[in-house]
Amino acid sequence: MADWLEALDSLARERAKAGLTRQLRPRAAGDTVVDLAGNDYLGLSAHPRVIAAARQTLEGYGLGATGSRLVRGSTGPHTELEEALAGWLGAESTLLFSSGYLANLAVVRAVGAVCDLVVSDAYNHASLIDGCRISGLPVRVSPHNDPSAVAAILEAHPGRAAVVTESVFSVDGDLAPLAALHQVTAAHGALLIVDDAHALGLLGPTGAGGVAAAGLAGAPGVIVTATLSKSLGGAGGVVAGPAAFVRHLIDTGRSFIYDTAPPPAVVAGVLAAVGIARAADDRRAVLFERGARIAARLREAGLPARDPAAGVLSVPAPGPEAAVAWAADCRDRGVAVGCFRPPSTPDGSSRLRLTVNAGVPETDFARALTVILECAP
Repeated sequence: MADWLEALDSLARERAKAGLTRQLRPRAAGDTVVDLAGNDYLGLSAHPRVIAAARQTLEGYGLGATGSRLVRGSTGPHTELEEALAGWLGAESTLLFSSGYLANLAVVRAVGAVCDLVVSDAYNHASLIDGCRISGLPVRVSPHNDPSAVAAILEAHPGRAAVVTESVFSVDGDLAPLAALHQVTAAHGALLIVDDAHALGLLGPTGAGGVAAAGLAGAPGVIVTATLSKSLGGAGGVVAGPAAFVRHLIDTGRSFIYDTAPPPAVVAGVLAAVGIARAADDRRAVLFERGARIAARLREAGLPARDPAAGVLSVPAPGPEAAVAWAADCRDRGVAVGCFRPPSTPDGSSRLRLTVNAGVPETDFARALTVILECAP
């Protein structure tokens, strides 16, 4: 009966030999580690207005939503946030999910009602890949950020397709050519699904995201997803698009219908964060200056780095063990950095991922950059 556990132990040993073991490291409240690993790009997770809004709503509604959105989980804060996000993103309608992962699963699966092919960028996030898998549709993987390759696939396909991409890619932080992709999808009657998780709050007018920055806010045939856990400092996900599509998700989206709604207190905190983020040009300026500074310092040290499109910057490591050691050395000196190894990396290589946080004090940020360089393999 224990054979299956022995098999798992054997697999764990193989992962350890390849440098692919992962560990949970609980973070204490109020720790003093400089955070260049999380996604709190604008430093809003602990903003006083965000905390106050969450606290007030917690006292009114209690800890959880107590049910799915269609049972008891829809509250005033949920509706208010959906309306605020629709206005910010320039969308006809929006729908909240308990995570960006579930939002992506729902969207890619839902387009199966009107499409017969999915075209997915080779560097897409795992949630989009999983959405493709559960969609039941044939999937073509297109070369990374290559609109001409997407066009060739669509020209050879007689039906309607959905093209799936991120706006700012989560591993390397590069920007998708959204305007060119939209030209291709519009010319072939295809849909364009954009995961705006790492651009929302950072790019575009008032930080409305990469889709808005490309001039595509509310454009026909465009569906946007995003998380509420990055620049907005909270938790949850959102889908933005035509009202008919949102209606379809409410009626058929399994990861919406059967999932407990996001807690009202978290939703209220995110709503406060939206108001701050829309007027946060000063924080965005700090973030972009810091991103360019990191890249310049890395290049001066002989490490390959390009100026980030938003808040993500990756630095290659010689291998998974070296990446783990680099991140551990930084952590031991009070700096948290991301460590990305297969299968999290689309090209099979390992790297440190640095995420810029505009809320980190300048002296801490400068020290963190020095530590990263001194710990480099």
